[in-house]
Amino acid sequence: MYELMTFLVLYGLKQNDAILAEDKHIPMYKEMCENYAVDYTAGGACQNTMRVAQWLVEEKNVFALMGCIGKDEFGEILESKAKEAGVLVSYQYHDTMPTGTCAVIITDKGANRSLCAYLSAANCFSRDHLDKPINQSLINDAQYFYITVIFLTVSPPSIMQIAEHACKNNKRFLMNLSAPFLCQFFKEPMMQALPYVDILFGNEQEAAMFSKEQNFGIDSIEDIALRISELPKKNTLVPRIVIITQGDNSVIMATEGKITLYPTVNVPPEEIVDTNGAGDAFVGGFLSRYVQKKPLDVCIKCGIYAATEVIKQSGCTLPEKPTFSL
Repeated sequence: MYELMTFLVLYGLKQNDAILAEDKHIPMYKEMCENYAVDYTAGGACQNTMRVAQWLVEEKNVFALMGCIGKDEFGEILESKAKEAGVLVSYQYHDTMPTGTCAVIITDKGANRSLCAYLSAANCFSRDHLDKPINQSLINDAQYFYITVIFLTVSPPSIMQIAEHACKNNKRFLMNLSAPFLCQFFKEPMMQALPYVDILFGNEQEAAMFSKEQNFGIDSIEDIALRISELPKKNTLVPRIVIITQGDNSVIMATEGKITLYPTVNVPPEEIVDTNGAGDAFVGGFLSRYVQKKPLDVCIKCGIYAATEVIKQSGCTLPEKPTFSL
């Protein structure tokens, strides 16, 4: 068994990063399970966000989730955990591919996390799943749509179908940059979807990579957020909002030519267990208040609260009851 830092080097992983698994990473999953103390959490970035949002609204089936899973034990766990959290799921099931998994290596006493996602069945979602009557009903009833950019690696046509539906019907379309490499290697489909985005989420590393790949020529995260907010937009009835998190530094919101900073809550280092899932939780907190039409400052404060709670737990898990009251 290797020290964790040696393990990261062995598989070409960075301390604080998120990547898709390549062939060289596949043996890593078995090695981790056999040689290290492993915690299992029902995750997936979007499912994490939906679970957190449901936890905060405390009313079942406010949020629905689509994705593709395998017909296996991990798929059963994912579905049961989502339903237990009150999320309405409408999965596509794959007959042969296993449910996707993500290895998360935690270092520096929870301060850094390296994610390596093996999408597997998640990579097999097809646009025709959206055409099922039950899913058409969900789409027509929904007023808000949220996607993670990692889905651009799976089914861009599905994203564009939802984006166009939202724009045509003046519904809100929200997207998360998800990981720096997506801004780098999937920028073409990303820029096809971006004109439809009403609210864009990301962190400082993702914003910096976006700026580099789009040749903005600027390094300030605040200026990058403002520049993204001003990019062309299909639905001109509402301005684009860009929200960038920066770890324990202030959250940046850029919209209509203005920057607003929201201070985070200080968490003592000894209380931090695992920063994995903090970004997903932030968006879940934001969405829980956004769908209730709360002011943006309340939405962001709820996002900060949710992220603060998650980093005190192992994985994207939550206390029994929320205490946020706005």
